[in-house]
Amino acid sequence: MGIEKRINAFCELGKFFNQFSSDEEKKDSLVLNNDEFYDEFKQNLEFTSVKNKWFTQENLKFSLKNWASALTKDNLTKWLSDKSFSKHSKVIAIITAGNVPLVGFHDFLSVLISGHKVLVKQSSNDHNLLPTISKYLKSIDASFEDRIEFTEGKLEGYDAVIATGSNNTARYFEYYFKDKPNVIRKNRNSVAILTGNETSEELEKLGEDIFRYYGLGCRNVSKLLVPKGYDFKLFFEAIYKWSSVINFVKYGNNYDYNKAVYLMSEFDILDNGFFMIKEDKSLASPIATAFYEFYNNESELNELLNKEGDNIQCIVSKKQNHINFGETQNPKLWDYADDVDTLEFLSSI
Repeated sequence: MGIEKRINAFCELGKFFNQFSSDEEKKDSLVLNNDEFYDEFKQNLEFTSVKNKWFTQENLKFSLKNWASALTKDNLTKWLSDKSFSKHSKVIAIITAGNVPLVGFHDFLSVLISGHKVLVKQSSNDHNLLPTISKYLKSIDASFEDRIEFTEGKLEGYDAVIATGSNNTARYFEYYFKDKPNVIRKNRNSVAILTGNETSEELEKLGEDIFRYYGLGCRNVSKLLVPKGYDFKLFFEAIYKWSSVINFVKYGNNYDYNKAVYLMSEFDILDNGFFMIKEDKSLASPIATAFYEFYNNESELNELLNKEGDNIQCIVSKKQNHINFGETQNPKLWDYADDVDTLEFLSSI
């Protein structure tokens, strides 16, 4: 199965995804094998929201919209343009996380697009969609039939592994997979650098970085770095458009719980009724909360970023080499988790 055929297959998958990427779902007669899979996938999306309440229809559609935009001929060709892959395929085991919808899809895509076989062990929090996606790919090209396998038991018969988990599980992964080529991902968080010169529009976009997926992803901003004396009034005004988030029961419960903990502990917090900020040096903040930390100058800011470099996924700011406000949840194919080039790893197996 040549690289062009693999690219074409994932392009067709992108067209399939596009049907489910907005509130106005519309069956496209031009999508291959749509009669066979459209209704099944739609029902699967509904079941996924029932199974995992965090995976709302809005967030599922948001994820599918991003993947539909990514899986184009131009994007896939650009992504693969400087890579070369062996004709001898290996079995690559992937262990997926389950914090946001289809969080393991990039690894799944990377393994298959590079010509390898994938052995998938899914998180119980996100295990409904990928098997149906696999069935669709197999219907597009039968060559995928013996290249995709799922397991709920012990991983066996693999040549390399890509595993994502918490810092605790990562230590287990590192020991368990020490004799195999591996990519082991740990907890990371994202930060936003504010200067006080941001527009209300930029801060409103920052709300997308904070609240999308209810803040559960590693690309969600959980820490604000602000200059000494920063006034949060404009920030709170700008993020108010997200106030309805408090009506989602699971988020609201976390807000109430974390607020109670802060108040009982007599921590100083700023609170607008649906979101809290707290001065704290940690990067990882609880749901419905962002931590903030002051900096005095550019040198101090850079020192802080360098110190936490291995724990930061994204940096949001107005600087040219950082991610624009509102864009953390729209990664390109070449925006690799933990800055580890997955394709480079797969080409070296």
